[in-house]
Amino acid sequence: MSDVMIIGLAGGTGSGKTTITRRLMQRFGADVSVIYHDNYYKEHHNMPYEERAKLNYDHPDAFDNELFIRAIRDLKAGKDVVCPVYDYSIHDRSDKTIVVKSAKVVIVEGILIYASKELRDLMDIKLFVDTDADVRILRRIKRDVRDRGRSLESVIDQYLTTVKPMHEQFVEPSKRYADLIIPEGGHNKVAMRMVVARVQSHIYGEEE
Repeated sequence: MSDVMIIGLAGGTGSGKTTITRRLMQRFGADVSVIYHDNYYKEHHNMPYEERAKLNYDHPDAFDNELFIRAIRDLKAGKDVVCPVYDYSIHDRSDKTIVVKSAKVVIVEGILIYASKELRDLMDIKLFVDTDADVRILRRIKRDVRDRGRSLESVIDQYLTTVKPMHEQFVEPSKRYADLIIPEGGHNKVAMRMVVARVQSHIYGEEE
């Protein structure tokens, strides 16, 4: 497969990135696939759980970008990739893997994907979802307690000690690299129509 379009989709935790991804996948089916930066956290198998729990997972250094970049290059070249799976309940990479298929459009989703120039340079379009901090923290609490088996206290503590300061230091400034900033994510109908039209023109060969 040639002419694979790579779309970067960044934004703070709980900003609504996944809503956009889901809508594009529902609309275009097998022509769109997604690879998540979150699955490329570095593995820490030799570190005790208590130590892993204290690590800063909101810093660019928490990710195995070398492996991630290799995977995106393979997808861009039309090759499927075997992707690691991260287990939030143990703060470590699990022993599972998933296959991410190459497609006409590949979405690269993550909070810190624009912090690396090497990563940015692989992307044809860079989107940034911009959502108010109070909305994002409420969504994060709901998700982490319900889906990731975390206590409310641990989620709030992590938010105040690492998530918020790292967002301000790395995520928010990376917004300047975006081609399109989308306030309110998938609920922004005008922006969604623009993104859908661009993806549609690439998939069906209606390039301008």
